[in-house]
Amino acid sequence: MSDAGKKDVAETPINEELYFRRVAALEMGGKEAIERQHANGRLTVRERFSELTDKESFREVGTLAGSGEYDENNKLVRVTPAPYVAGMARVNGRPVAIGGEDFTVRGGTTFGAARRKGGQGGFIEDLAHYYKIPLVNLIDGAGGTVTSAKRRGYVAFPGVHGFERSVQLLGEVPVVSAVLGTAAGGPAGRAILSHFSVMVRGTSQIFAAGPPVVKRSLGRDIDKEELGGAATAVDKAGTIHNAADTEEEALEQIRRFLSYMPQNVWELPPVVPCDDPVDRCEVALRDIVPEKRTQPYSMHDLIDLVVDKDSSFEIQPTNGKSVITTLARLDGRVVGIVANNPKFYSGAMDASSAHKQIRFMELCDTFHIPLVFLVDVPGFMVGLKAEQEATLREGMRAVYVAGQLTVPTITLVIRKCYGMAGMATCNKNDIDLKLSWPSGEWGSLPVEGGVAAAFRRDIANSDDPKAREKELEAELRAYASPFRTAEAFAVEEIIDPSETRPILCEYIALAEGRLRANLGPKRKAGVSP
Repeated sequence: MSDAGKKDVAETPINEELYFRRVAALEMGGKEAIERQHANGRLTVRERFSELTDKESFREVGTLAGSGEYDENNKLVRVTPAPYVAGMARVNGRPVAIGGEDFTVRGGTTFGAARRKGGQGGFIEDLAHYYKIPLVNLIDGAGGTVTSAKRRGYVAFPGVHGFERSVQLLGEVPVVSAVLGTAAGGPAGRAILSHFSVMVRGTSQIFAAGPPVVKRSLGRDIDKEELGGAATAVDKAGTIHNAADTEEEALEQIRRFLSYMPQNVWELPPVVPCDDPVDRCEVALRDIVPEKRTQPYSMHDLIDLVVDKDSSFEIQPTNGKSVITTLARLDGRVVGIVANNPKFYSGAMDASSAHKQIRFMELCDTFHIPLVFLVDVPGFMVGLKAEQEATLREGMRAVYVAGQLTVPTITLVIRKCYGMAGMATCNKNDIDLKLSWPSGEWGSLPVEGGVAAAFRRDIANSDDPKAREKELEAELRAYASPFRTAEAFAVEEIIDPSETRPILCEYIALAEGRLRANLGPKRKAGVSP
């Protein structure tokens, strides 16, 4: 602890032992341990709190917890702080419960008190539950250790310190986690039991068990970055939502995410002042979809032209890339946007993108955030790899979850909306508001593939099979005009693309009263497929 810091603590005369213990807590694992933490490119847990929370808003709970050493006269001579720091603070002016492992003290492993400060079933989770405030986990430790059995005298049965409260919180308050070191065991589990999680490329890893256990179990040498770094956990597996290049950036992502969330499920998300005109019409949207139906375009650019300026915060941008899931605002109100990305698999839904869409829909439904689907999906991904990855099952889970949504949903077809993947962009249990641009097309499957399957013999027996196939496609495509569907009121409205923002803003504003009337926890019906 710096001299200036000690002076701050001692400005008002206090009990000598209290002062001694407070100083010990602030010194954490000692100067050398702190230097090692910095040398590894990591902040200390207290520095992380300072970086994330509003200035001077942190109120610590359990400052004195730890292990004391006493002399022959039973006088305290040394204190090893608990390897977990926790308390309450403010982020963007709003209260949160916050806790994190102190890696400078025994590598952030559990210190064995009768009542836990943090971790699953700990005080900090109770604080979030009873005060109905968001929970922030800053994870930098491996949880339990085999040495606890020797200290305790027996091996604890799994579930004694279970995840019951962690699971309960997911239906009550926003839970966010930053993996800022190497996480395994319980801390890794808590990172997964979050509404939003982020890790730092190169300096943080997460796995069920680390390289020594992998070596012992499988006989394979692997380093921890390959096993559980961001390239594995974020980009490939989607275990953690987002990655950041620095701890500061990771903590800023947490601040940003929380800015879209209500404090709990009994409140609505915050509405912020907006100086972006509601009636802003973007003529550029009329030409954003290419005339060639198979040519990709930037769905990210489309989203930016519609939502409030600089309001988009993408979740899982490097995983399941054929779908975009982003929080944004329309006239200051929070919305969740699910948009197919024609730059990846032409927007087709694979297993990863289906799982990503499911998690995002559930997040928005839990916290009363209306959903806007910007649709350009040709169907489920097909082929051997897709079947091996259970794309059909994951895709039908997306359909199931979409059918369970309780928040207002708006479906806007930009180009393609086909098959069961298209069903995952609608909610038939709701008002089922379906809008489309003139470029929209839909059906059970695209005309091209459908013609090849339905007229296989006709095409094969013709003098010129390719010409006959194109002839049949042209004939059937005339019936696929969105305007014919609009004639039958099977799609509610065909809109000029430039009008997209004003129309969406109007519907989202209309949804506010309905959302307020349905506050509280959401009932989950049935068993997901």
